[in-house]
Amino acid sequence: MTKITYEIIKHDGGWAFELDGTISQTFKSHDDAYNAAKRVAFEQMRPGETVGISWEDERGRWHDELSSGDDRPDVDIVDKD
Repeated sequence: MTKITYEIIKHDGGWAFELDGTISQTFKSHDDAYNAAKRVAFEQMRPGETVGISWEDERGRWHDELSSGDDRPDVDIVDKD
C-alpha cells in the first residue's frame, strides 16, 4: 500500500498543507489548514470506482493507467513547522 504524508506548513502569512512540493491554498489558521488536509486525506482513503487516469511525471511525460477503486493510500498528516 502506498503511504503519503501531508505536512502542515507556514505559507504566505498563514498556513497550508504540502505534499511532494505541491502547496495548498493559504488558510488563516493552523487548525483550518489541518482540517482541510484531513478532509483531503479522508477523500483519498475512501474506496471508489475503478477508473482510467492520466498523469504527468517529473520529465513531462504523460502516462495512462487503470486505478482500482480499492487501491487507496495510507495517509498521514504531520506538522513541519
